[in-house]
Amino acid sequence: MSQGPRYRMPFKRRRLGITDYRKRKKLLKSRKIRAIIRRSLKYITVQFAKYDEKGDHIILGVTSKELEKYGWNGSKDTVPAAYLTGILAGKRAIEKGINECIPDIGRYTASRGSRVFAVVKGLIDAGLRCPCDESVFPSEDRIKGEHLPKKPDTDVFEIRSRIMGEKDG
Repeated sequence: MSQGPRYRMPFKRRRLGITDYRKRKKLLKSRKIRAIIRRSLKYITVQFAKYDEKGDHIILGVTSKELEKYGWNGSKDTVPAAYLTGILAGKRAIEKGINECIPDIGRYTASRGSRVFAVVKGLIDAGLRCPCDESVFPSEDRIKGEHLPKKPDTDVFEIRSRIMGEKDG
């Protein structure tokens, strides 16, 4: 590793491949609340964050694990679970006074019909204004779980109506 005045060490989060600072700067320039969508091997997480100089301020967080309370007994990391997580996050965001957001998918590759865009479709269906092209959303069959080898026991739209009908967040 070179040393001296000509060499500049990149930020640690850039070296580790965690943060794309160019993309982050573009998102922050919009001055809108970001809907941060992340997935793990078991769950999908949606967080609404507002920029602050000291660090991002998380306003609200929702995980797909919370779908169990509404009767969802399928896998928590599939396209239907992602859609329902988006519905739940969107409903709670509206209750908190958030009406508009911008999706932040991080370092994930934007793939048409993916779980990330299922979450964005759920946010929009819940009533949030979120800029996204409709051609990237998954089809209705994928949202229902028709593509899965083990179909969910509960209907996605039944769980959606339970979430939307709930009074408290």
